[in-house]
Amino acid sequence: MAHIELPAGLPGISGPLRQYPETGEALCLLAERLLRGPSSLTSAEREMIATFVSSRNECEFCMNSHGAAARSLLGDDCAIVDAVVADYESANVDDKLKALLTIAGKVQQGGRRVTTDDIAHARAAGADDKAIHDTVLIAAAFCMYNRYVDGLDTLIPDESIYAQMGEGLAKGGYMGNRPPA
Repeated sequence: MAHIELPAGLPGISGPLRQYPETGEALCLLAERLLRGPSSLTSAEREMIATFVSSRNECEFCMNSHGAAARSLLGDDCAIVDAVVADYESANVDDKLKALLTIAGKVQQGGRRVTTDDIAHARAAGADDKAIHDTVLIAAAFCMYNRYVDGLDTLIPDESIYAQMGEGLAKGGYMGNRPPA
C-alpha cells in the first residue's frame, strides 16, 4: 500500500501522476522529450539507459516498464536489454553505447563522478554532444523518477502487465500517461 492516498489500481508512477496533475504533466513532458524527442540516440538506446539506471537504483517498476519499452522498440534484438542490465560491458552493444552507459552509471552514483576521460572515451566511440547531454539528463531524471516511485511505495503490478505497458510506451510515448486536465 502506498505511503499516501493514490488512485486504486494504478501501478508505479501512474498513480502519483494522476493524483497530482500539476506536477504529473511536467513529468510526462520531460519523459516524452528525453525518451522520444530529437536526439542522436535512438529511442531504444535511451530506454536502455533509463532501464540501466533504474536497475542500479533497484526500482523494479521503472526497470521493468522501461525495459519492456526498449524490448518493444528493439523487436528481434530485445535480449540486448537483459544483457545490458546484467553486464553492459560484455553486452552485444556498440562501444558508443557502452561508453554512454559508463557515464550514466557514474551519474547514478553522483554527477561529479563523471570524468573528462569518460567524456573523451564516449567521443572517441562516436558520441556527440547531444548524446552525452541526453545520457546525463536521462540518468539524472531517472534517479528522480525512481526515487519518486519507490519513495511513495507505489503499486508494483504483476509482471505479466509490463510487456503491454512497454508496447504502449514504445508506440504512444509518454504524453498518453499525462493526467487529465
